[in-house]
Amino acid sequence: MLIRDFLATGAPSISFEFFPPKSDEAAAQLERTIVELGALEPAFVSVTWGAGGSEREKTIDIVTRIKRETGIEAMAHLTCVGARRGELGAILTRLEAAGVENVLALRGDPPRGQAEFTPVEGGFRYAAELVAFIREAHGPRLCVGGAAYPEKHIECGNPAVDLNNLKRKADAGLDFLITQLFFDNRHYWEFVERARAAGIKIPIVPGIMPITNAAQVERFTVSCGAALPFKLAAELDRRRQDPRAVMQLGIAHATSQCIDLLTAGAPGIHFYTLNRSTASREIFTALKVMGLTGDQRTETVSLQGGVS
Repeated sequence: MLIRDFLATGAPSISFEFFPPKSDEAAAQLERTIVELGALEPAFVSVTWGAGGSEREKTIDIVTRIKRETGIEAMAHLTCVGARRGELGAILTRLEAAGVENVLALRGDPPRGQAEFTPVEGGFRYAAELVAFIREAHGPRLCVGGAAYPEKHIECGNPAVDLNNLKRKADAGLDFLITQLFFDNRHYWEFVERARAAGIKIPIVPGIMPITNAAQVERFTVSCGAALPFKLAAELDRRRQDPRAVMQLGIAHATSQCIDLLTAGAPGIHFYTLNRSTASREIFTALKVMGLTGDQRTETVSLQGGVS
C-alpha cells in the first residue's frame, strides 16, 4: 500500500524506524524487534540507508523481506551519499520489482570524517534533486517521503532559508514528510504553521524518539540540533545513574508528547526505535487504550528467515 493512500484515510499512521544491524547479535535483536513491533500492526516501518555498499544491500534485503514475509508495509530510505544517478536508478528499479512502493528520499549525512556533504561525480547534491529524479523515472507508482526539521537543519543557519529549501523539495514531488526528533511539541506545531503558510500542504508526520539512555540522547541532540527542554534535561540528569529510571522518564515523556500530538490532529507518529521494542511498544499500548491508534492494517504474518 502506498503510504500516501493510508495518510489520505485520516486514520493516525503509527510507524517504526529500524536500521541495518552490524553484527549477528544486533541482527538477532532486530529480528526480535520486528516481530514484537510487527504484532502491533503498524501502518508501515522504515529501514535506514547506509553509505557503504554492504549497508545498502542490508537495507534492500531487510525492507524487501519485511514486505514479503510479514505483510507489513515497508519503506526504504535512500540517500545521495556516495551514489551516482545510475546507481540510484538501479536500486529504485530493484525495490519496485520487489514490491517496495515507498521510499524516503534524503540527502544523507556527510561520511564520517567529512565536515561538509560533497556529492560524488554524477550524483546529487540535494534531496530535492533525488526526489525529482524518482518522480521522473517512476511517476506516481512510488510514494516518496522526505525529512523535515522543526528546529531547522543543523547545517542551515537561517530557519527561513531552511523552510524555502523544504518547499523546493516538497514541490519536486513529495507525498509526505517525517520530522526529525524533537522533545517539545511546541516546535512541531510552530513548524507546521510556518510550513502551511509557505504553501507546503502535504502531511507532516512527527518523529518521536523515546529516551532510553541519557548519554545517547545527549549525543543525538548535539548531532541533529534538537533541544532538550530544561525540566526534562534536569530530570534526566538526576536519574542518569539509574537506567530503569531513565527509561521510565523517557517513556512517560514520549507518551505525553504522542497523546498531545494525536489529539491535536497530527497525522500519526513515526517512532525512532533504535532497533529496540520496549519503549515504543509501551507507548503504543497506552495510545491504543486511549483509542488513538486506529486500525493500522488488516493482516500480519510472522517473520521468517531472520534479518542478518
